[in-house]
Amino acid sequence: MANAAPNSPPPAAQPPKPPKPHARLEKWIWILIYGGLFLVILGVATGRTEPALGWSMAVPGGVVTAVGIVLIYVRSRLK
Repeated sequence: MANAAPNSPPPAAQPPKPPKPHARLEKWIWILIYGGLFLVILGVATGRTEPALGWSMAVPGGVVTAVGIVLIYVRSRLK
């Protein structure tokens, strides 16, 4: 503060930033995408020994991943 004038007021404190309005949506987007991809990978790995079980894990995982991707589009359209 060597350059500050002796009678100048202290700098104004920054107001706290408001929380992100879509933070919960963003959290669920990534949970759905990563969880769905995990199920797809697990289903493919399981499908090598037990095809019916592998498909019953991989297909819902793909659907969950697709829902997460659609939510990214929905979030981009929110104000």
